[in-house]
Amino acid sequence: MDDPAAVVLALVVDPDYEPLTIKGLGRKLKVSDEDYPGFRNAIKHLIKQGKVDLAKNKTIRKAELHQGGTVTGTFRRSSKGFGFVRPTTSTSKADQIFIPVDAGRDASTGDEVLVKIVKKAKGPGYNPEGRVVQVVSRSSGLFVGNYFEKNGSGYVKIDGTTFADPVSVGDPGAKGAKDGDKVALEMARYPTPYREGEGVITEVFGPRGQPKVETIAVIRALGISDVFDDDTLLEARQQAKAFQEDEVGTRLDLRDQLTITIDPATARDFDDAITLTRDEKGYWTLGVHIADVSHFVRPGSPLDDTARKRGTSVYLPDRVIPMLPEVISNSLASLQEGHTRYTVSAFMEFNAEGIRTDRQFARSAIKVDRRFAYEQVFDVIQNPEGEFAASLYPEVREMIARMLELAMILRRRRFQRGALELNMPEVEIDLGDQGEVVGAHLASNDVSHQIIEEFMLAANEAVASHLTAAKVAFLRRVHPDPEPRKLKDFADFARSLGIEIEDPQSRFELQKVLAESAEKPEVYAVHFGLLRSLKQAVYTPEAEGHYALASEDYCHFTSPIRRYPDLQVHRQLTALLADRRPKSDLEELAALAEHCTRTERRAELAERELIKIKLLTYLADHIGRAFHAVIIAVEDFGFFCRLVEFPAEGLVHITALADDYYYLESGTHTLIGRRGGKRYRLGDRIEVTVARVDVDRRELDLTLGPVAEMGNLEPPPSPRPTPRRPAAGPTSRARPPKKPTKAKKGRRRPG
Repeated sequence: MDDPAAVVLALVVDPDYEPLTIKGLGRKLKVSDEDYPGFRNAIKHLIKQGKVDLAKNKTIRKAELHQGGTVTGTFRRSSKGFGFVRPTTSTSKADQIFIPVDAGRDASTGDEVLVKIVKKAKGPGYNPEGRVVQVVSRSSGLFVGNYFEKNGSGYVKIDGTTFADPVSVGDPGAKGAKDGDKVALEMARYPTPYREGEGVITEVFGPRGQPKVETIAVIRALGISDVFDDDTLLEARQQAKAFQEDEVGTRLDLRDQLTITIDPATARDFDDAITLTRDEKGYWTLGVHIADVSHFVRPGSPLDDTARKRGTSVYLPDRVIPMLPEVISNSLASLQEGHTRYTVSAFMEFNAEGIRTDRQFARSAIKVDRRFAYEQVFDVIQNPEGEFAASLYPEVREMIARMLELAMILRRRRFQRGALELNMPEVEIDLGDQGEVVGAHLASNDVSHQIIEEFMLAANEAVASHLTAAKVAFLRRVHPDPEPRKLKDFADFARSLGIEIEDPQSRFELQKVLAESAEKPEVYAVHFGLLRSLKQAVYTPEAEGHYALASEDYCHFTSPIRRYPDLQVHRQLTALLADRRPKSDLEELAALAEHCTRTERRAELAERELIKIKLLTYLADHIGRAFHAVIIAVEDFGFFCRLVEFPAEGLVHITALADDYYYLESGTHTLIGRRGGKRYRLGDRIEVTVARVDVDRRELDLTLGPVAEMGNLEPPPSPRPTPRRPAAGPTSRARPPKKPTKAKKGRRRPG
């Protein structure tokens, strides 16, 4: 057992766990006599850390928040100095521990800390109080902020709200920094409420506010590597030199089959292509051909080490940081029109009703006949007799028509099995030549996008079911079922809107509610309410299913150019194709899954952070401008809004509601005026005005605009984003961080 502490921790937090002694745990987990001393010491260390409790009867239990006890968790400090700790064993917002200003030591946001509980929770809605007794590990020693000089000394004001006061960096002009420069800082001494912090400038990016400067600052702050080392670049060049385009060897040769790609107009790497035929009996054969990245990236090579560390490509508004060097991602592995390319193909047979009747896989070679942008395919579908459609070969037009027909059949079947579709505003920002925001537009999710979405989902499911049937361990993409309590709360919320839910555990019941609300004023209230009830999708070798897709077996197979989990799945699949038994080390896969989930979250955070900076920079020049908005979160201190015409989010603080005294009705996510009874509820559409912008602290404050009556604003048309739960905010003692809307992601596929 490589990590007994992790195994024990996972066991004791399981809802079905019945407390056992250390010896009982050893027997249950089949720990050998040789390993038992180390196993026992690992549990004692968990007890010392406060991650588990030793009860009076000597049984090991999940750590409880009792007075005098200690708990390990993740610390987050508010802009006012106090903070909260979320216990390692908890996923509930209600379990957070309140840390007063003078009880946080020198802990900063993201640190793992050991906390001693000093006061029990007063009751429902309150949190226990604790004090940090030890910082177990730092989340980061590198920070980014703005340099300035005062009284002959240099200081850095760290971005965000992690540190309230500037950090001293000693003599002015270190590393050539000038007033107003954005810099990277390594913390030498963390600040406390009684002592200022000290740091050392490690890099100067340039004047704050410039788009390129802000981009590199975000990259550095999150520890994202944007440069490939010499060994990785050398191997990529060697692969390019060795590649002979027309040598397909023993691969299945598909170069004479009509093959097309459909991608964003601005895409540079193309990792999926489609073939589709239908026989005289009405059976479809769909071929999804995915770039064979595993041919170029061998396990243990410099290319593989780099790709594994990065985990994913990072899509920022003004640049892409690829997982693999561009000679691989944009050339050798990219399925470019007119070029022979190596692929791994999934062939799926469907009957006329869209039921999959067969699946086969092969390493193959293809040659794309035509590359389409989504807009072009949509034009062909909408105007089959139009000028662009007429310019295409008849067989190409026919194939697009067949693709649409099959995709809509598969889409209907997916919803018939219980898949969920959320409908909320999705806006993409438009950037100028220098990376500055110049406007925004509604994102598209028309039938041209849905065609590719359905085909990629089908391929991912086919591969996952094939590997499952072969009893091969692999990285699954799972979306855990929501907690029953969360669904019950959602049902209560929906009933408060006049929408009945008999069984919130039923996907079909939820589908019905989503469909019924689609044409009602409460549409956003319902859809945001359900979104808050869902968990986030993760990678894991465990077969837990995908809740939103209503899929028992699901994985990521279709984007190995930009996601390491897809590359790992390709290796498992191609090993089977070569009659080799793939490696199935569950503990190694579990560690890889956790790493890939973490790098995915980091990439998403980088994108959100940079979008937020760009949006706030734009809005700083539009103080007083009014926008339509949707309420996306309600707290006792105010409510958060997402602007409709522009993908920014801000806070209407309760002090801005001067017409009454408001209180929170938490069950219905509503602020209610005590005298007039006016309500501000999750999902309501209102009009707001930009009141204050603080780019460095990432804050946008809004006030109610000239039109604040609910129900008088038309909902904007909007496509469907992938269901995703936003990060949970803190308790009502503190103001949660702003959560930006997703912007355009470039090469993205579903799931």
